[in-house]
Amino acid sequence: MSEKFECIVVGAGPAGIACAYELAKAGVDVLLLERGEYPGSKNVMGGVLYRKMMEDVIPEFYKEAPLERPIVEQRFMMLDKESAVTFGYKGMEWGREPYNNFTVLRAKFDQWFAQKAVEQGALLINETVALECIMEDGRVVGVRTDRPDGDLYADVVVLADGVNSLLAKSLGFHKEFKPDEVALATMEIIKLDRKIIEDRFNLEEGQGCTIELFGDATKGILGTGFLYTNKDTLSIGVGTLLSGLIKHKIKPYELLEYVKQHPMIRPYLQGGESQEYLAHLIPEGGYYSMPKVVGNGVLVVGDAAQLVNAIHREGSNMAMTSGRLAAETIVMAKQAGNFSEAMLDHYRQRLMESFVGEDLKKYKDSTHHFDKFPQYFDQYIPMMNRAASQMFTVDGTSKREKQKKIWRDIGTVKQKLKIARDMYRAWKVIK
Repeated sequence: MSEKFECIVVGAGPAGIACAYELAKAGVDVLLLERGEYPGSKNVMGGVLYRKMMEDVIPEFYKEAPLERPIVEQRFMMLDKESAVTFGYKGMEWGREPYNNFTVLRAKFDQWFAQKAVEQGALLINETVALECIMEDGRVVGVRTDRPDGDLYADVVVLADGVNSLLAKSLGFHKEFKPDEVALATMEIIKLDRKIIEDRFNLEEGQGCTIELFGDATKGILGTGFLYTNKDTLSIGVGTLLSGLIKHKIKPYELLEYVKQHPMIRPYLQGGESQEYLAHLIPEGGYYSMPKVVGNGVLVVGDAAQLVNAIHREGSNMAMTSGRLAAETIVMAKQAGNFSEAMLDHYRQRLMESFVGEDLKKYKDSTHHFDKFPQYFDQYIPMMNRAASQMFTVDGTSKREKQKKIWRDIGTVKQKLKIARDMYRAWKVIK
């Protein structure tokens, strides 16, 4: 396998495949390495794919891609132990072309996406682990694989090998990530008749709904739960910072079971049959955790570059955009015959000028803030639910008296001022 390519992409997730697709389309000799049995076999995400960023790579992909449902409603549930304050948006325009987003099953979608890259001319090799980067004179010139005689060489290497990129770490691009920079998401796929799904979620045929869960879904730990509709399955999951799981001594599968049994969620799952259980690390450190993303002969994309917007639960769209921008930079570098860090830094500049960099900057302090002040989840959401219960319970008490009681229950003047300060701080980190 000692061969030379113009580019090697390590990792066939959304970022790696997008990069390989664009490069092959531009006539670049590109090798795409995947450690799993097939693309998607080891990839996990909540299950939402945003149309615009995917269409930047393959126009009108939704006409042939193995998608589950176009999402017409996004709900948000603020959970206490036996209650929920729910809000959201439902729009019929999302159910028509060109759509907004879709639910997907990664095992299906990534295989299709990788095949499109192959059709453009990329060479895909599965079940191959890149063990380390091959260096010459301070420059990455290839990767060493776990196959016999498996040294592969290239003008440039793209690292798309996931959240805890061992290759980027070996290059000194980042240190070991701390527990408060990484979340662990656990997810279960539950089979359910499609007509039952549509009835339970108040959907018309083929439409989809997503529900994001906050508060008691994570037992007050910083994180979120989610419930997404697929064609004939549901994706139910929960993701929290590793630091929270460690601090509260909660096992991930126990938290998932807790969400599944929550009285606000259990009716959606009733009668379903478990099909698959998945777990995956997600980068949550944001802007401050971003590693070096460019070196001599090497670029870093997707989760390996910590490109996740934790506030809006966006990752795959940022990954695909980073892969596309990396490919465009490599094409430019090929034309110049220059794969130096200075030339490839054009990728970093474009990435930070795009919505990816802008959103990471906008929310750069949010994860740290909400992790440092857990009262938003374990105190204020239950407080909001109790207030809603009191206000909407008809028991002969006047609404004015109810409002006075809610105000008294909040606490002393000092406690009210503290809540006001916390709300201001929260606004400051997400504005």
